[in-house]
Amino acid sequence: MNRHSSLFAIAFLFATATLAAQSAPSSENLYTQSHPAMGTIFTVQLYAPDTDSADRIMATAFDEIDRVEALLSNYQPSSELSRISREAGDGPVVTDPETFSFLTRSFYWSKQSHGAFDITVGPLLRAWGFKAKNGHVPTQAEQRPLRDEVGWDKVQLDPTAHTVRFTTRKPMELDPGSIGKGFAVDSVVALLRESGVHAAFISAGGSTLYALGAPPGENGWPVEIPDPRTPGSIASTFLLHDTSLSTGACTEKFFIQNGHRYCHIFDPRTLMPVEGVLQSTVITPSATDSDALSTVVFVLPPEQSREVLSRMRATQAILFRSAPGVPTCTVFAAPAHLCDTHTPSQHEGVRP
Repeated sequence: MNRHSSLFAIAFLFATATLAAQSAPSSENLYTQSHPAMGTIFTVQLYAPDTDSADRIMATAFDEIDRVEALLSNYQPSSELSRISREAGDGPVVTDPETFSFLTRSFYWSKQSHGAFDITVGPLLRAWGFKAKNGHVPTQAEQRPLRDEVGWDKVQLDPTAHTVRFTTRKPMELDPGSIGKGFAVDSVVALLRESGVHAAFISAGGSTLYALGAPPGENGWPVEIPDPRTPGSIASTFLLHDTSLSTGACTEKFFIQNGHRYCHIFDPRTLMPVEGVLQSTVITPSATDSDALSTVVFVLPPEQSREVLSRMRATQAILFRSAPGVPTCTVFAAPAHLCDTHTPSQHEGVRP
């Protein structure tokens, strides 16, 4: 379920005067633990009164991530999502409310993005070697069946019966990698709130983040924003507060064949890797949505992304491109200075 490879992200800057959410009491201490899941490393930082309390909450949080992975993994044959992939071609498959909610939101973003976001891309990733980590341009024989195997419009959801059906009448390969981590982060955030945690920072491999509340005496969690146009440079530092951000980039998951670089993020409509894009980042209150939207912004032309994002509340984005003849930086409801040229920084990575 690993999708975004960048360890960087952009954050929405909330004005101090408008921050109303509660921060951690000054008597609490910061605790940090990490846990492997979903093909990446989840890290939780939270404020708690003592080590025992922190350990108990951390264990519950990581158990929740494992539970979501067992539900949605496309690598575990026993997962509910894998069962649907195998059986929904034979007829309607009844699933549980949580999985149906996940699928509903996934295909909502498929519809809103006109197919730029699509969790049916499993065969596409496999044909290009990203599943087996042996990236290669597929032969014509390998590419030929993909058009019939990929497409969000081949999946029918019945909200009354909670059923899923593939109109292909054969198995499909649902891949939650572009939204699953965000879904897991949202589940953890809900659990932390129920546990009375006032300040926490959750990172799913560095590509999807959520800032709950703020550290004692602070207005939020600071995050450095890289500028991929100048390696080592930082576009800006912002504060995250009760919001999420996700970043899409091809800095680690790619392959080079015959001198050409191929990215692991695809346009499902063309069945081809996206070209000329360096990095996209979206800030919005839901981690599920920010995870999906970072792919939407990466794939769609900027004018179409702007249309999609304009319907979202408290949402900003920034897109860095490298294609000749186009602006190298585009912001969506974000400060224009983010697109200024920046000099290399001595700092590296997200520094919450």
